[in-house]
Amino acid sequence: MEISFSLALLFGVILFFLIRGGTMKWGPAVVAMLFGFTLASTGASDPIEDFLNSVTDSVAEVDDSITDDSSDGQ
Repeated sequence: MEISFSLALLFGVILFFLIRGGTMKWGPAVVAMLFGFTLASTGASDPIEDFLNSVTDSVAEVDDSITDDSSDGQ
């Protein structure tokens, strides 16, 4: 079974819980979001996107190998 979701949604949910839990205040959260938007318009966006894609691909491969190993034993 494959579950996919947006990393932006995941980070948004994490940010929501950090703010709600009092770990992060609204001011730094807004600064972090604005930094992200600004960073996305620079030349650093391609390497960051490549890194995130490689991480998600690696996680998918590990998940596939775990799923394949567990189904072999049954």
